[in-house]
Amino acid sequence: MASRGSTSSANGLLPPLSGNHHDEEAGPSKAFDHDDIHAPTSDPFDIAHTKNAPFETLRRWRQAALVLNASRRFRYTLDLKKEEEKEQRRRMIRAHAQVIRAALLFRLAGERQIVLGPMTSPSTPTGDYAIDLEKLASMTRDHNLSALQEYGGVKGLSELLETNLDKGINGDETDLLRRRNSFGSNTYPRKKGRSFLRFLWEAWQDLTLIILIVAAVVSLILGIKTEGPKEGWYDGGSIAFAVFLVIIVTAVSDYRQSLQFQNLNQEKQNILLEVLRGGRIVKISIFDIVVGDVVPLKIGDQVPADGILIAGHSLAIDESSMTGESKTVHKDQKAPFLMSGCKVADGVGTMLVTGVGINTEWGLLMASISEDTGEETPLQVRLNGVATFIGIVGLSVAVSVLAVLLVRYFTGYTKNPDGTVQFVHGKTSVSGTVDGVIKIFTIAVTIVVVAVPEGLPLAVTLTLAYSMRKMMADKALANVQVRRLSACETMGSATTICSDKTGTLTQNQMTVVEAYVGRKRINPPGDSSQLHPLVSSLLVEGIAQNTTGKVFVPKGGGDMEVSGSPTEKAILCWAVELGMNFDLVRSESVVLDVFPFNSEKKRGGVAVKLSNFEVHIHWKGAAEIVLASCTGYLDSNGCLQSIEEDKVRNSGCSRIVVGAVITYCTDEPLQLGYKLLLIVDLVLILFDCMKDPCRPGVKDAVKVCTAAGVKVRMVTGDNLRTAKAIALECGILATSEEATEPTIIEGRVFREFSEKEREQVAKKVTVMGRSSPNDKLLLVQALRKGGEVVAVTGDGTNDAPALHEVYIGLSMGIQGTEVAKESSDIIILDDNFASVVKFQKFFAPRK
Repeated sequence: MASRGSTSSANGLLPPLSGNHHDEEAGPSKAFDHDDIHAPTSDPFDIAHTKNAPFETLRRWRQAALVLNASRRFRYTLDLKKEEEKEQRRRMIRAHAQVIRAALLFRLAGERQIVLGPMTSPSTPTGDYAIDLEKLASMTRDHNLSALQEYGGVKGLSELLETNLDKGINGDETDLLRRRNSFGSNTYPRKKGRSFLRFLWEAWQDLTLIILIVAAVVSLILGIKTEGPKEGWYDGGSIAFAVFLVIIVTAVSDYRQSLQFQNLNQEKQNILLEVLRGGRIVKISIFDIVVGDVVPLKIGDQVPADGILIAGHSLAIDESSMTGESKTVHKDQKAPFLMSGCKVADGVGTMLVTGVGINTEWGLLMASISEDTGEETPLQVRLNGVATFIGIVGLSVAVSVLAVLLVRYFTGYTKNPDGTVQFVHGKTSVSGTVDGVIKIFTIAVTIVVVAVPEGLPLAVTLTLAYSMRKMMADKALANVQVRRLSACETMGSATTICSDKTGTLTQNQMTVVEAYVGRKRINPPGDSSQLHPLVSSLLVEGIAQNTTGKVFVPKGGGDMEVSGSPTEKAILCWAVELGMNFDLVRSESVVLDVFPFNSEKKRGGVAVKLSNFEVHIHWKGAAEIVLASCTGYLDSNGCLQSIEEDKVRNSGCSRIVVGAVITYCTDEPLQLGYKLLLIVDLVLILFDCMKDPCRPGVKDAVKVCTAAGVKVRMVTGDNLRTAKAIALECGILATSEEATEPTIIEGRVFREFSEKEREQVAKKVTVMGRSSPNDKLLLVQALRKGGEVVAVTGDGTNDAPALHEVYIGLSMGIQGTEVAKESSDIIILDDNFASVVKFQKFFAPRK
C-alpha cells in the first residue's frame, strides 16, 4: 500500500496529503421559532400576524362575541371545523402506515435474518411486466427491504420494470401508455366541488335573511289585510325581492370563488420536474410521472411519487408531511424507500419510481381531503370584528325597543294619530291586538336589518371581484400566482422589498466570459490549445464529475442539450468548448463520495477513483471559500506554483467560481477515509468568471419603488464585488460612493452585531453579500422590529425561513424550489423583479 504522503504518480506536482486533516464546516443555521409571533394577547380582536395564525388564535377571536350571521360572515374564511377534520384524517392515515411498518419490523425481528442472495423468481405476473401492481405497491408501502432484496435490489427491480438506471425509460407514447395501464397514473380522485344549488341552499340560511323573510311574509299579510291585494303587496314584495337578490348574488359569488379555488389548487399541484428518459433530462408535469421513471432529486425538490433510492449523497428527506415527525430522515441503501409528497431537505440523489397516484399514501391522503379553504386576511379580521360589534349593538337596541314598545302598547301609552289609545284592555279586539303587535315587531325587525351590516361581506366580495377583473385587464396577474389572499392587501403597504439577485434582478443566463489558469488569462475562454494537457485533463474531470448537470448529444445529430443549474450549464458549455466528452470523462473514473453544493457552505466536492487507484478530490465553489484552503496553483504549463496572498481577483463579473483538486495514490482507496472530502492543501486549477446580465425593466422598476418610498434591498450569497456591480447596474445603489459599510455589508459582519445593533444597522443596509439563510432571516426580523412592512423574494430552500417570517413572501415560479413556494404567499411566474413591482404598485394606496 502506498503511503498517504506520496505524491501523484502521474504528475508529481500536487502536494502530499498530510495527516489528521479535518473539513471544518459551519454549523447549521438556527431554527426559527414561530411561537413568539403568535403568542396569545389579551385582546381577542388583536391578531398582529394573521399569516399562518394558529387555529386557537382564530377560534378565540371568533368566540369573543356573539355572531349572528356566522354562515355568511365566515364563508370566505378558513373553515376551522373542516381543518380539524382534515388533520384527523391525516393522523388516521399516518397511524395506519405506522402500524403496518411496526408489524413488519416485528416480523423481521422475529425472523432475525434477512434473506440475501440472488434474485428469486417472482410469481407469475398478471400484466405486461414481470412484477404486478399489488406486489410492487405492497413492497413500497410497507418499506419491505427483504422483498426488495429478494427481487435483486434496485437493479433487479429496474429490470423487472424494464428501466435502464443510467438512461431511464424509453418515454415514447406506447411505453407511457403501457405503464399507465399496468400501474396507474400519478393522479388521484378529487372530490367534486359543491353544486350551485348547494350554494343557493347555504346562502339563505342566514339569521338576518331568515328574519327578513319572516318580515316580508308578515308585511305582505299585513299589507294585503289593511290596504287590499292591489296595493298591499308593495312593502312585502319589495323585501322579498331584495332577499331574493341577495341570495342569488351571494350564491353566484361563492360559486365562482369556489371554482377559482379549484383552479388555484390545480395550478399549485401541477409541479414541473425533471426526469431521465432516453438518456436525456426532460421537464414534465408531476401528473405525467409513471412507474419506472428515473427522477433526479436535489435540495428543495418534492418527491413526486413513491420510489426507491438508486444512488444518493448526503440525501436527507423531510417526511413531516406524512409521518408528522419534524426531524429529517437520511436515506441510503439501508433505508432506500421514498414517500411521495415529502421534501428533499439536503443532498442529491436519483430515485426509481415504484408507486404513483392512488397507490401511494400521499395519493390516499389527498383523495380524502379537500383543500378548498380560505384564510383570514387583515381586512377581514377588522371588518368581521366591526360587524360583530355593530350587530350586538343593533340587536340590543332592537330588543330594547321591542320591549319598550310592547310595554307602552299594553299599558295604553301608545296612541293613534287622532289621539285615541291603540290598546284598551277588554275593548280592543284580538285581531286589532295582533295587528298592533305585528307593527311593533316590524319596527324591531327594521332596526335589526338596518343596524346589522349584512351588506358588508357582500359589498367586500363584489369589490374584490371587480378588482380582480380590473387586475386581469391591467395584466397585473399575468405573471403572478396568489397563494394567500392576505398578501394582496398587505403588498400595497410594503415599505421595503428584500430581493434576491440571481434570476430575479438578473436573467439567470450565465456565460463564462473570463477564465484564468494560474496567472494566465485564456483568451478566448474556449481555446484549449492554451492549456497544458495535465491541466486540461484535471479541469474536464473536475467539471464532468463535480456536477449534478448533464450533457446530452443526440446520436442522430442535432443540438447539444445541457441541463443543470444556470451556473452548471455555463461551466459545462465552456468545458464542451474546450473539447470535453462528458460521457467518456465520467466513464474513466468512479465516484467514491460526493459533498453536494450547499448555499450555507457555498462549495461542493467529489472524490473519484481512477483506473490506476489514483484518487482525486475536486472542489468548486465561491472564490474566497475554496481559495482559503489552497496552498498552490497549477500554471498554464502544468507546473506547481506557490499561491499569492491576494487570492481574489478584482473582477466585475456577476459570479466567480474557483476549481481546485487534491490527489494521492493508493491501492486500497476504500480504507483511506475519503468521505472526509478534505478541503486542505488544495491546488488551484481554475478561476472562472461568469456574466449574468440584469433583466430588462429592472432599473425602471427600482426607480418606481424609490419614488413611491419603498426601499429596495438586495440580499445575495455572492461576494460584495459582484453584489456592488449588480446593485449599481440595477440602480439599487446610486453611486459607488454609497458602497460603504453599513450600506453594503457582508452577512458574517451583520450577524455579529447584537440584537439592538442589528435593528439600527438594518435600516441602513442596502446590499448584503455572502449572506447565509440565517443572515437573511436576521435582517428581516430586524426590519420588522423597526416597524417596516417587509416583502422578500427568494427561490431556494435557504430562503424559506425568511419567506415564512415576512408579511409578504414572493417565490420564483421557474427557478424556485418547492420548499420556497410552500413558504411563500405569492409566486412570480416569470422570476422577474419588474413583475413584483407591478403587482405591488396595483395594490398601493392611491393618493
